[in-house]
Amino acid sequence: MANHSQLGFQDASSPIMEELVEFHDHALMVALAICSLVLYLLALMLMEKLSSNTVDAQEVELIWTILPAIVLVLLALPSLQILYMMDEIDEPDLTLKAIGHQWYWTYEYTDFKDLSFDSYMTPTTDLPQGHFRLLEVDHRIVVPMESPIRVIITADDVLHSWAVPTLGVKTDAIPGRLNQTSFITTRPGVFYGQCSEICGANHSYMPIVVESTPLKHFEAWSSLLSS
Repeated sequence: MANHSQLGFQDASSPIMEELVEFHDHALMVALAICSLVLYLLALMLMEKLSSNTVDAQEVELIWTILPAIVLVLLALPSLQILYMMDEIDEPDLTLKAIGHQWYWTYEYTDFKDLSFDSYMTPTTDLPQGHFRLLEVDHRIVVPMESPIRVIITADDVLHSWAVPTLGVKTDAIPGRLNQTSFITTRPGVFYGQCSEICGANHSYMPIVVESTPLKHFEAWSSLLSS
């Protein structure tokens, strides 16, 4: 959960988000090195007297042509690796269908019989003490920890977006189309997200809450709801 003074990302709760945070730090270090080099050269040229050596310098031109290409390769390779990892969905243990409406979510556990529910934002007047305003819902998504989860996402009316930052998940919900994503929670906890596509007047009132629990707790929860 993000706080008011936080400058970085939320703590990663999935392997994909861990990779995204590492790539972000890697890209920032590359950008820092480039800015430092450029500032150093600018300061050097301002302090040094101009000479004829700067007029014809083929070696320098060769370096500043090859060096950016190397930098781009250093950024592109880990980026492509993460993209392939995000698209890879291999034999999920659980499939969850998320349907966006104005302005609530419907969830269907397709591996269970008659296990589905609507998830509305909890009004501020009904919010229990200690819960988060505009982020808590009346029915949370419950998933087993350390299990591959596939989420099939669509919409019933307008464009929505199913996003949970701490899991590294953000997928558009488009009417008439099925998109899919996947995640694995690495620890128990409650993870908050919101609709990230402007979908009307109450766009900011479509929170997403994912609760990660041990497998035995998930089995007890699912048997209670499906009975």
